[in-house]
Amino acid sequence: MTHGGLEWDADPFRTHVERRPDGELLLQPQGTLPEYPARLMDFLEHWARLAPDRVLVARRANGDEWRRVSYAAMLERVQRVAAGLARRNLSEQRPILIASGNSIEHLVLGFAAMWAGIPYCPMSPAYSLMSSDLGKARHAVELLTPGMIAAFDTPAFTRVLTQLELRDAEIVGDATVAGREVATLQDLEATVSGELDARHRSTGCDTIARFLLTSGSTGQPKAVITTNRMCCSNAMMLRQALPFLAEEPPVLVDWLPWNHTFGGSHNIGLVLSTGGTLYIDDGKPTPAGIGETIRNLREISPTVYFNVPKGFEMLAQQLPQDEELRRSFYRRLRACFFAGASLAQHTWDALDANSLRERGIKTPMLSGLGATETGPSVTFTTPATGRSGVIGLPAKGSLVKLVPVEEKLEMRVRGPAVTPGYWRQAELTAAAFDDEGFYRLGDAVRLIDVRDPTRGLVFDGRIGEDFKLSNGTWVSVGPLRADLIAALSPFAQDVVIAAPNADYVAALIIPDLTACARALQVSATASHDSMAIDANLRNELHARLRAHARKNPASTRRIRRALLLPSAPSLDHGEITDKGSINQRAVLRHRVDLVAELYAPAGAAHIIEVDDVLQL
Repeated sequence: MTHGGLEWDADPFRTHVERRPDGELLLQPQGTLPEYPARLMDFLEHWARLAPDRVLVARRANGDEWRRVSYAAMLERVQRVAAGLARRNLSEQRPILIASGNSIEHLVLGFAAMWAGIPYCPMSPAYSLMSSDLGKARHAVELLTPGMIAAFDTPAFTRVLTQLELRDAEIVGDATVAGREVATLQDLEATVSGELDARHRSTGCDTIARFLLTSGSTGQPKAVITTNRMCCSNAMMLRQALPFLAEEPPVLVDWLPWNHTFGGSHNIGLVLSTGGTLYIDDGKPTPAGIGETIRNLREISPTVYFNVPKGFEMLAQQLPQDEELRRSFYRRLRACFFAGASLAQHTWDALDANSLRERGIKTPMLSGLGATETGPSVTFTTPATGRSGVIGLPAKGSLVKLVPVEEKLEMRVRGPAVTPGYWRQAELTAAAFDDEGFYRLGDAVRLIDVRDPTRGLVFDGRIGEDFKLSNGTWVSVGPLRADLIAALSPFAQDVVIAAPNADYVAALIIPDLTACARALQVSATASHDSMAIDANLRNELHARLRAHARKNPASTRRIRRALLLPSAPSLDHGEITDKGSINQRAVLRHRVDLVAELYAPAGAAHIIEVDDVLQL
């Protein structure tokens, strides 16, 4: 079957379905996952021998020319640094914490740690740079008790390096810090010996490769144990989902942060397992960062492009008017892949239009569903099944169980890419698995065809976000949020749905400040509080909410009142992640005054009142 000029297996995710008497469904992929190595670093060793001069990673040096590192050069440097790490008092109990973002130095240190069998943890830079109280960073340090903390671009991380109690942890960086002794990456290097080789070979599938911090709904980071088995098996799943990877080594231009599983496990594993090349993109999908991404994509043509929906939305806005970008982006592109949220249909349509304009065919848009705890991949779509909201079917190696929970089907998974648990948090680990050893994702799904589950699954929100109105009917938050964001585009970055046990559904709208300023022709420096009282914006949102209510008259789908969030979502309070994802429960927990306004008998002037459905 041909899609986007490529031959695809018509049914790569053949699935056996078992229906249980209690309504549970088991989805068992047919066939076995290909064999995978015992260590993620085995891929590095393999490609350094097979293609020593091929570029593994590149990043702009001083914002200008690309600094490229080959597989052979990376392996040599990794082994030297690993030899130095092996001589230090580092272990699972004293791992390495990397506070800074994506960089070649970050990759060298992380790979060296894995080579020496020492877990490392890439911590979100936002914990240090965007937090007012360093609460999440402090919690991470207390949870992990690191023996080494690295921060490249060191001056930017002075606060976290000087204000936290780091005990006897060694600091590694690229500049001095007042009152702290700082070692450079070069200082860590030592002579490679047989002792290091023996230590490396003693590691295996169940050795902890890294800890990944995930906050979930608790607000405080949990450390997800990520083993070599998880990394390597997930890489094999990706090769099943993206068959063209076997035809040529992929080229990625990628900003996705390595402290998240999409960038750090999914994409790094894909590059290493296939002998690909990663160009580190120092841009991101923000008004300030998108320019750098566009600059990089004009120079480097990816073969597969990964991003979150917001990134694709911003790219879709640039492609029609930038011929150089469009030509470079599509020159050798085989597929696009998104995760983290649903891709709005208007963005999907715009990308299809640009691909048709440049190539004469639609470039396949793929997706799936997973979690930090699942390595991350569980399900994948194909070009034939890809559309907004669809998450496909499980890859080989993942046994999926669908369990009826609160009128929905919760997805659970068991397989080699699933974590053993949370570091030093036994109670949370026990609660995360059911009595058959399946990890509870907390995500709800529904069947495309209830008579034939092999046609695939559709994302149906988070189980923990749904709630009942006072009349006892359930509000399905995930799908409603997605519909509202589409209805309010481009003005809304996200929406938060309220509230349990109320008489009607209301919403807190988080404005997209850049889009609002552009559409309303107001200052580009407009703030959340100024937008919250902007009459023109409220009128626009009122009209769109009325239109949405006409199409969705049911009490569980219709928004009766809404207001604009008067201040930015808080990272410290867990309302938003550094990727821009909104935590519904955290916003409701910390904005109780706003929720109270939405349900007060007499609405304040800034409340957007949507007329009763009978009057529409």
